Amino acid sequence: MTKSNMINIIIGGISGVLFGIGMIISGMVDPNKVIGFLDIFGHWDPSLAFVMGGALLVFTPFYHLVIKKRKTAINGDELPATSNNTIDGPLISGAIIFGAGWGLAGFCPGPVITNVGGGSYIILTFVSTMLLGMLLANKYLARRNTQCISLNTN
Repeated sequence: MTKSNMINIIIGGISGVLFGIGMIISGMVDPNKVIGFLDIFGHWDPSLAFVMGGALLVFTPFYHLVIKKRKTAINGDELPATSNNTIDGPLISGAIIFGAGWGLAGFCPGPVITNVGGGSYIILTFVSTMLLGMLLANKYLARRNTQCISLNTN
């Protein structure tokens, strides 16, 4: 194992643990709390807005003062420049499906992974179907991209 790989694993592990702790402390792993936040016409629970606002207050200055200026990651890998700013049908439909799915279930992928250790069959079902959806989407996109490439070569 190279030094770069070891640094990636350590930083990823620390980030994951901090993220999980934040999700637990904020209550974002509780689907009832998430659904309460999304229920703006019923018994709305605004507490998650304070969680998100607090996260933005911490992250925004750090992003603009440190992250945005960097050309390399902490492990020394080059940070690729993003050039795709296109808002298209697949992006919008994917966002709608993603938002509807986690909104109805009360789970977002990050907090649900934090909850996997609890052994709840509901959470395990959600994670299983999420992984299945990711697999099917990747197969669909691979097939679609292959068809687009073959159409462009004719």
